[in-house]
Amino acid sequence: MNERLCLLTVHAHPDDESSKGAGSVAKYHGEGVHTVLVCCTGGEEGDILNPAMDKPEVRDNVHQVRMDELAQAAEVIGYDEVVLLGYRDSGMPDSEANKRPDSFAQADEDEAVGRLVEVIRRAQPQVVITYNEDQRGYPHPDHLRVHDISVLAFDRAADPDAYPDLGDPWQPLKLYYSVWSRARMVATHEKFKELGLESPFDEKWFERPHQDESITTSIEISDYADVRRQALLAHATQIDPESPFWFGLPPEVARTVHPYDEYVLARSLVDSDVPEDDLFAGVRDRVAQ
Repeated sequence: MNERLCLLTVHAHPDDESSKGAGSVAKYHGEGVHTVLVCCTGGEEGDILNPAMDKPEVRDNVHQVRMDELAQAAEVIGYDEVVLLGYRDSGMPDSEANKRPDSFAQADEDEAVGRLVEVIRRAQPQVVITYNEDQRGYPHPDHLRVHDISVLAFDRAADPDAYPDLGDPWQPLKLYYSVWSRARMVATHEKFKELGLESPFDEKWFERPHQDESITTSIEISDYADVRRQALLAHATQIDPESPFWFGLPPEVARTVHPYDEYVLARSLVDSDVPEDDLFAGVRDRVAQ
């Protein structure tokens, strides 16, 4: 057992690491946990959503621009290491990008799992965070593939017969799915109304499927609530600083609204009671032995 605590997150595109769980990663980094980000694609198909960045020199060089944005956001969050899995953004279903042989969607699954296994064996995380298989709210092919390869890599990283040339076996102890709770959306919507502001959440948002009943783990991030905002702003092509969805509430108000990152504990090889308030519950004692 490695005595160093390590948290590894697997995301699909640059900016996903900022919108999902940035506060809790910052919190654990601040506690001395080694934090590793795996970004599976370069985000080449992302629309330029900030009018100020919609320029020919940006559109013609969007991959490098997004890589630079990713590096800046990772520094804001406090990732100790960023690993690029090396696939191209697949775009949405039935798009031309989705058919490209270098896209994540078209990648050989065994090869993609092997790339992630190699990172897991080298970084030796006890905790891995990925996406749920339930992506009905936003069924992006790359998000679905992130789930698929993460679940397989969690087990195969420990199998000495799997990918024997990709490092010594390592067994992560807990696998989590990152979720956006309906409770967060409701609390944010109610705060807009309380302040007399127009909420970006209409009825369609509340009709979307949610996973609140599956949430097992809530990480309190009051001291790190501004991290997501700052990290999102680093993704200048993807995030409009005038967006009411992201920034419609004043920062001093936004940081008080549902200051939690929430997760579903999908796999655990240690004893921990749910609900949890620590991703390393059950792990800390094991590492200390």
